[in-house]
Amino acid sequence: MTRLAGCTIPLFSLRTHRSWGIGQISDLVPTAKWLLTGGMRLLQILPPYELCEGETSPYGARTAFGIDPVYIDLADVEDLGDPEALLDEAGRRELARVRDASRVDYAAVRALKAGVLRQKFAHFYEHEWLRGTARGQELRTFIERERDWEDDLALYVALRESHQQHAWDLWPEGERNRDPEALAAKSQQLAPRILEHQYGQWMAHRQWQRARVGLTELGVELMGDLPFVVGHESADVWSHAHQFRKDVTLGAPPDAFSPEGQDWGLPAYDWAAMDADDLGWLVARTRHAAKLYDRFRLDHVVGYFRMFVTPKQGHISKGTFDPATEAGQIERGRGLLRRMADEAHPAKLIAEDLGKIPDFVREALRDLEMPGYRVIPWERDYVRHVYRTPDEFQEVSVASWSTHDTAPITSWWNELQAWEREGLSEVAGIKPTAREDERWLGLMRSLLHARSDLTLVLGAEILNEDVRINTPGTVGPENWTYRLPKPVEDLERDPIVGSRMGALLALAKSSGRIE
Repeated sequence: MTRLAGCTIPLFSLRTHRSWGIGQISDLVPTAKWLLTGGMRLLQILPPYELCEGETSPYGARTAFGIDPVYIDLADVEDLGDPEALLDEAGRRELARVRDASRVDYAAVRALKAGVLRQKFAHFYEHEWLRGTARGQELRTFIERERDWEDDLALYVALRESHQQHAWDLWPEGERNRDPEALAAKSQQLAPRILEHQYGQWMAHRQWQRARVGLTELGVELMGDLPFVVGHESADVWSHAHQFRKDVTLGAPPDAFSPEGQDWGLPAYDWAAMDADDLGWLVARTRHAAKLYDRFRLDHVVGYFRMFVTPKQGHISKGTFDPATEAGQIERGRGLLRRMADEAHPAKLIAEDLGKIPDFVREALRDLEMPGYRVIPWERDYVRHVYRTPDEFQEVSVASWSTHDTAPITSWWNELQAWEREGLSEVAGIKPTAREDERWLGLMRSLLHARSDLTLVLGAEILNEDVRINTPGTVGPENWTYRLPKPVEDLERDPIVGSRMGALLALAKSSGRIE
């Protein structure tokens, strides 16, 4: 694999002068241009899939396919022209507020954008759709091409709204159990809203493909993230209910970080049902992700080998693995990952293999030449307290100082014990008493000179911010709301940021990650 340096910034965190209080699809290219000044030829984002109202976690999407319309750049939607002109005075004040906010205000941003997108759709419906224009035909082509997932998603969204977002297993029986006559009747009744949703997805995917072209022209890869599973309240579980187990919930067994284990409350796959369908849903999901990204991370990769499931209403101590035997787990995981890698080609897969991972999983990843993660503060002998140095890592791996679920190393450093800082100082080739700027440079140097083909830094680490994207096991306004402190146009002009980017560019060149 080619040696690359990359940066992790969630799509919702991107910020330009065009943004409406949240990152937009159109922000991908200018952000990539800025990252190139630091020698970074890859941008990693978190899942961009459509969320339900009130949800902020990108891992809680209501679809494994549809892009969240909140990421649409309304100025790039032709209908009715300037989107800001469609706001009333209160709307313009609200737009100014969310643009200046240090955090994403999902509810406010979603309300603003949905209101304008609805006006644009109404204009499109009257002037394009009903008249059968070329643009109207483009939408028809999109609907037909993406019918396998978009029909179910659009109907699911419309039904949720018609039932005031009640859980789908509380809907009337015909809708809950997908009776063809009941769904046909509701599809006709809700046709305007269904078409409006399809219009939004069309716009989102058009803008996404435009951004992909721009990134390719820059020579910057886009790396995405595929959650292991979708939530129960999703179009996918509703439309493929027979492929998910109803008797258990997914979680994680006890480990050093969670001695009692974890019950995530997520549905588990019914592998027998999926096998009977030749893994149709999983294959479709993988192929769709391959259209969106150059490479993507498989979240919770151990789950493809074995799921830890707990009986509903049962204590986590009753949890078991599915498959139950190690031989079954090895066969299952290797088969699934090989199939997914084949279906994703030419996009590349990266395995999120953090936490308590059996040796046979790592052996499989090596055999499949699928990169796993090497988070430097966790790469140590926990008995002898000796750290591995990045030049010992496998070439086929992803090295980083942190992840979106940890603090950036720039602030995490101060939370470490004294012996940890001493050990990591040795890894970074700096003194434990080094000044902050010297420490930053040493940390970045040791990372970019790692043996790993791909290295990732957080945007907050470039900017030396003390801010987290997410704190696992917590729910609050600080999670999933991080925004870059300034629009990238302003970051490009900031002399301190420019100095850091210049240092990163020099390190990228000296480590062979850019010419």
